[in-house]
Amino acid sequence: MQHYNRYVPADEEGTTSANKLQRRRAPGTLRKDGTQTVRFEMPFAVWCHTCKPHAIIGQGVRFNAEKHKVGKYYSTPIWAFKLKHVTCGGSIEIRTDPKNTRYEVTEGGKARDYGEPGDEVRQGEGGVPILTAEERERRRDDAFAALEGKAEEKQAVKDTTRRIEELYDASAKNWNDPGAKNRRLRDEFRRERKIRKREEDAKDALKQRLGTDIDILPESTEDGRRAKLVDFGGAGSSREDALAKPIFAATTRKPGTNKKEGRADALKKQLLSNTRASMNPFGEG
Repeated sequence: MQHYNRYVPADEEGTTSANKLQRRRAPGTLRKDGTQTVRFEMPFAVWCHTCKPHAIIGQGVRFNAEKHKVGKYYSTPIWAFKLKHVTCGGSIEIRTDPKNTRYEVTEGGKARDYGEPGDEVRQGEGGVPILTAEERERRRDDAFAALEGKAEEKQAVKDTTRRIEELYDASAKNWNDPGAKNRRLRDEFRRERKIRKREEDAKDALKQRLGTDIDILPESTEDGRRAKLVDFGGAGSSREDALAKPIFAATTRKPGTNKKEGRADALKKQLLSNTRASMNPFGEG
């Protein structure tokens, strides 16, 4: 099989590698001078000063970079990554900064300015504060501040762990027996379905008694309160008097209508009132 710079003849396949045949060093292999070639990804956008005019290299762009140690910060090594910008051929060097826990451009370019340090978001995931360089230095120097920060982190981890355990316990309690859980859900659905069926039957029966096709809304608390305030004839009235009482009050004859039309309207309303009272729409007796 042939790949770019990876061809191995058939008679030597399995006995050697493409790097040995082409006298190339595999990426990441440490050389005798302490350097090695690694795949480096831009941690932030960088202005290339070799390009004319200056061009920006976006964050996340990857390069084959030469990695070597250039010093130490206490016991932490400082690494330098020297890469080549293929557009202009210029070299850029980026070093680690253990003191401030960041990268810095030391040669061939400049980091893009993202604004003042106080402009970035100050809260990380879970509400944990992101400390500035000054705050980190203060915590290193102040033992009580460092202890307080560790106590807050421990409490946050403890609260998160307790919440996760509660969720696991609730899930195990509800679904430890899927068959029983399914049976309870089916029983609850059947009960609700029977209640809905009784309510629908009661609505249909009321529609038939009233002789109407109007949709009847479900009863509310306000409806029950208003129904209790209705007075059907008073305490001294009999049932026959209440049934004979017109539901719709008689109105006076409108101006502009003759006497004959007024009597016809009054007779029509009286017939409707008597018919409704005799049919007893309230289902009594």
